[in-house]
Amino acid sequence: MRIVKKHIFKSIAVIGLIAMLFSCTNDAKKVRDLLADKNLPIGVAKNAYHVYKDSGKVTSKLITPVLHDFSNREKHPYNEFPKGIKIITYENEGKDSTTITGNYALSYAKTQVSEIKGNVVVYNHTDSLKLETNQLFWDQREKYFFTEDGFRLTTPSSTIDGYGFESKQDLSKWILKDITGEVETKQGDL
Repeated sequence: MRIVKKHIFKSIAVIGLIAMLFSCTNDAKKVRDLLADKNLPIGVAKNAYHVYKDSGKVTSKLITPVLHDFSNREKHPYNEFPKGIKIITYENEGKDSTTITGNYALSYAKTQVSEIKGNVVVYNHTDSLKLETNQLFWDQREKYFFTEDGFRLTTPSSTIDGYGFESKQDLSKWILKDITGEVETKQGDL
């Protein structure tokens, strides 16, 4: 009788364990939705180094200590760079490059607009132009920078301070607002 009871209890335990194992499923959509509801990233990368290519040519490099991937957001998927970012863009087959650094960044996938905050520095290596600000928006489709925050633009011949700045991604074709400092121009530029 004791042997029969032992077998019954073991059988019940085995059946219960098997039922628990087969009842657990990881539906990817359910997991993404759960993470989105809890405002958690779908993925985290540490010491990320990403190279972007177009037609086999390197167009930019992204370097960051931490990347949070919130691509599970239905309306506004984005990536967060809470510990800073460094981006190097390459134009004209790598001859012209621009480096962008900041302490924090958000990059929205659908609009391709990024917001970079905290000690933002953009440096054009070809023309030796340097932009410094605390907040910068970057429209990657249009290859365009803009800010309404204070800025300092350093050129080989002058330093310009102001509030409100717009330019192409290579720091050319500026629109400067509320500026102080000396600006050298050619007669035809005015």
